[in-house]
Amino acid sequence: MTFDLIIHGGTVATASDTFRSDIGIRDGRIASLGLDLGTAARMIDATGRLVLPGGIDSHVHLAQPSGPGVTMADDFLTGTKSAMFGGNTTVMPFCLQQKGQSLRAALDNYHALAAGKCHTDISFHLIITDPTPAVLGQELPALIAAGYKSVKVFMTYEAMRLNDAEILATMDAARTGGAVVMVHAENEDVIRYLTDQHERAGHTAARGHATSRPVTAEREATHRAMSLADVVGVPVVIVHVSNGATIDEIARARHRGQPVTAETCPQYLMLTAQDLDREGWEGAKYVCSPPPRDHAEQEACWNGLRNGIFDLFSSDHCPFRFDDPEGKQRPGGATSFRHIPNGIPGIELRLPILFSEGVAKGRIDINRFVALTATNHAKTYGLYPRKGTIAIGSDADLAIWDPLLQRTVRHADLHDGCDYTPYEGLEVTGWPDTVILRGTVMVQDGNFDGEIGYGHYISR
Repeated sequence: MTFDLIIHGGTVATASDTFRSDIGIRDGRIASLGLDLGTAARMIDATGRLVLPGGIDSHVHLAQPSGPGVTMADDFLTGTKSAMFGGNTTVMPFCLQQKGQSLRAALDNYHALAAGKCHTDISFHLIITDPTPAVLGQELPALIAAGYKSVKVFMTYEAMRLNDAEILATMDAARTGGAVVMVHAENEDVIRYLTDQHERAGHTAARGHATSRPVTAEREATHRAMSLADVVGVPVVIVHVSNGATIDEIARARHRGQPVTAETCPQYLMLTAQDLDREGWEGAKYVCSPPPRDHAEQEACWNGLRNGIFDLFSSDHCPFRFDDPEGKQRPGGATSFRHIPNGIPGIELRLPILFSEGVAKGRIDINRFVALTATNHAKTYGLYPRKGTIAIGSDADLAIWDPLLQRTVRHADLHDGCDYTPYEGLEVTGWPDTVILRGTVMVQDGNFDGEIGYGHYISR
């Protein structure tokens, strides 16, 4: 047998097994697993390293409209490059339908933004903000049939949120077509009430973002979202869960037999609300929704990662530059936290943070790491087994990790379009030094070795 590439000497880990094996790759796919596979046009020695499925980050915001005078820091060029250097081979950004816009028009525009720029493979979720009869009765069913198998709805943000009746109608259209529904679950009326109270009391600094979006607002909205999904009978994904009370709601729904998938993110393991209380304008760097909580809620999230409540670990990469009037320092932000753009960068650090804090520190094993960062994403969103595993016939999407490499996080070493990282100075153990997309080496020994635009759109 002849191969285009052989990775030899490494330890392979999937979501279920860890074993010593060489990997033979032909025509972009894994053709053989075994020892002594012979020679190939290109050989990579992975001795002393882990060979893992390329990461799938299924919660990413790139080149997304963010309101008047606000510009997202990453387009597809910088965002997918940063993802690739962090060990990811597939990312799933959101195509946002704006009020009054055709869903098809939004999708055409978003595909045009991605064309020829991607370092990783990509696939899109659809955000529904204007569920008109034409959208739900014609456009969405046709798009689901064409492979757009995931739909997101918001219960917060005035320009994007749907009421319960609209959520039910959207969920019903998704169920009919066979799509999964993702929900950003926070109670907007609670948040607006508390925000108004904060402003009347003069509590307008960034810290108010955290106290105006309490655990209760997230817990209640999650319960309601799952109840609506239960009425309709559609699988639901609760994204970016931040706390133990919400985890308990999800556990109870699952105990009743409801199909609920749960996701958390690095910010809920590494940051706290105290980060928003930093001196001057620094707290704006940590404004995201839901906000970081406290150390007790961090431990609750770690328990959820260990015990199987969480299926997905995503970045929720939503980057805005800090020193920029179209970013975190937009006009008006200094008068109230409500005007600070919501979101933080994290696409390149998602995997190193979970590996270092989880695997290297013994909180989770390597197989759980693979499940949380690749396999479960592929299974949830219709990419498995083409993506998310190491098996004969699967795409040769691979990341070779040095599990002992120690690095200090510095934004100067990252590849996104932002101008800061909320994890500056963090010491991490373990880093991907070689990344392979469909059999093509994109990153080797920490250097870019691929071709811009090699990433494809993947229909599901």
